[in-house]
Amino acid sequence: MFGKMLENVRNTCPLVHNITNYVTVNDCANILLACGGSPIMADDRDEAAEITSICNALNINIGTLNSNTIPSMFLAGRRANELGHPVLLDPVGAGASGLRTDTARKLLEEIRFTCIRGNISEIKTLAAGSGTTKGVDADAADKISEEDLDSAAAYVKKFAAETGAVVVVTGATDIVADSGKAYCIRNGHPMMSRITGTGCQLSAMTAAFLAANTDQPLEAAAAAVCTMGYAGELAHARLSEADGNSSYRNYIIDAVCNMTPEQLEKGAKYEVR
Repeated sequence: MFGKMLENVRNTCPLVHNITNYVTVNDCANILLACGGSPIMADDRDEAAEITSICNALNINIGTLNSNTIPSMFLAGRRANELGHPVLLDPVGAGASGLRTDTARKLLEEIRFTCIRGNISEIKTLAAGSGTTKGVDADAADKISEEDLDSAAAYVKKFAAETGAVVVVTGATDIVADSGKAYCIRNGHPMMSRITGTGCQLSAMTAAFLAANTDQPLEAAAAAVCTMGYAGELAHARLSEADGNSSYRNYIIDAVCNMTPEQLEKGAKYEVR
C-alpha cells in the first residue's frame, strides 16, 4: 500500500508550494525532488495566493516567522482551501514564543488543514496549551515511551478529531492518526536528530504524498513518514568512519531518491492502534 503511494508521487509529480523557514528551505526543495515531487517557494504576500493557485498542495512551516510571511501564510491557506488543495501545517517551535504559538493557533482557527505535523511538545501546545519546548525541539518531559504509547495514540486521535486533520507526531516512535485510527511507525535512526531540518523535509514530502493520494490522507501521511524514516536507516548504513552529519543529510536525500516502491513496502515498520 505505502509503496503504491510513493509510486503515485513519482507518476504525478505534484507541485508543492512551500512557505517555509530559511534554515532548511534548500533541503526541503531537494527532498521534494528526490521523492518525485516539484517544489516552489513563494512567501511574498503579493504572489502567495497566486502561486498556490497553480500548485497541488501547500506546506506552511512557521520555523522563521516574520511580519512579512505571516500574512502570506493566511492568504495562501485560504486560496488552497478555496481550491480544495491539501494543506499541511508544521508548527515549528510552537510553545517557544508567543508569536509562534499565537500564529499557529490563528492558522488553525482560520485555515482548514489536511495534516498537522510536529513533535509531541508542539502538538501538545496546540492541543492543550501544555507542551514545553527546548527551542524548536521536543522537551524531554513530553517524551513518549513504549509504556504510554497507547495513551499517546489516543491523545493524537482526539486532537485529529478536534481539528479534522491527520495529525503526525514525530519522535522515537512516530504516530500518524485521524480520529479513528493510528499508525505507530518504528522506522528511523537516532542520528536523524543531529541534522537540522529532517522534520521540515518530512513536512514538505508529506504534502507531496497528500497531493498524489488525495483519497487516502491518513495512509498518505503514514507512507511519507515511513519513507523518511526508512531513508534514515538506509543512509546510516552507508556511513563510513570519515562521514558525519553533513554526509548523513545528503545520504538521506539520496536514499529517498533511489527508493523503490518495492523497497518501501518491505522496509516500512508500523502497527495500527
